[in-house]
Amino acid sequence: MPQARLSQISLIDTPYYHCVSRCVRRSFLCGIDKFSGQSYEHRRGWVASRLLFLGSVFAIDIAAYAVMSNHTHVVLCVDKALADSWSMNEVITRWHQLHKGTLLTQKYLRGDELSAGEKFTLDETVEVYRQRLYDISWFMRNLNEYVAREANKEDECTGRFWEGRFKSQALLDESAVLACMAYVDLNPIRAKMETTPETSQHTSIFQRIEAIKNAEQPHSLMRFVGNQRDNMPKGIAYSLIDYCELVDCTGRCIREDKAGHIDHSHSPILERLGINTEQWLTLTTEFEQHFSTAVGSEHMLQQFKSHTHHQRIRGMGKAKVLLKHT
Repeated sequence: MPQARLSQISLIDTPYYHCVSRCVRRSFLCGIDKFSGQSYEHRRGWVASRLLFLGSVFAIDIAAYAVMSNHTHVVLCVDKALADSWSMNEVITRWHQLHKGTLLTQKYLRGDELSAGEKFTLDETVEVYRQRLYDISWFMRNLNEYVAREANKEDECTGRFWEGRFKSQALLDESAVLACMAYVDLNPIRAKMETTPETSQHTSIFQRIEAIKNAEQPHSLMRFVGNQRDNMPKGIAYSLIDYCELVDCTGRCIREDKAGHIDHSHSPILERLGINTEQWLTLTTEFEQHFSTAVGSEHMLQQFKSHTHHQRIRGMGKAKVLLKHT
């Protein structure tokens, strides 16, 4: 039986979540239908464009993503403080980029005068919108419903496109976040769709590598901001170059046609995380197999279990082995 979404999201424990949506149709979300020969590759662009657009509207950053043939992966970071800082005007303006809103919100943006009762109702509506704009369920709903409508229109059919609700995993510590990001970025290589990260289009690692060529970072993705220091800016506290090199080394290790290993000189991130190369390779190839609702150290899983009122959390044993300091 599916778990209530409230039991899977706990911003007290972490702002990071790994979400997976799977398609139900034989013709797949993307790729080529082997029965009809029709190509659906262009749909990858739909998903990626919509995803990055939603990242600019919601108070939710995109840390990683991969658009596969019949499913999508995203790693999201909720920024509740940002949403709380928005003015009424900004909340409504952002919401109207996605939905029509109400007659009152439309009236407000036109600059029409509101009665006292209308202002009271508007305040309540804006708070609902504010909460939705940092809600992962609303984010994924706006992603998946858009893609389903476009696919139904193209296929000239109706009915379900997705396999029900998206799967969500809470990423409780930096080890879980980095391992999950690499797991997502390496999806096309594990699936033998691509051979290197730099050719894996419609993934976050592809975007990051393209930006590096111009000595930049993608504006639409959560930034890597370097090692921990005073007055840390918002972002992932590691070097982008180190992360890209680690993903590249890991990709070579998991390719059957090109055996390799992760050299210690290429793994400063692993040293900081206290994860050895064997643990890392297991995490980046079998991440979803070993963990369900949440991923993190045993201590973090125990805290999440308490805050979300779970009786048990699957993956506690693996956490002891894979996510402990060496």
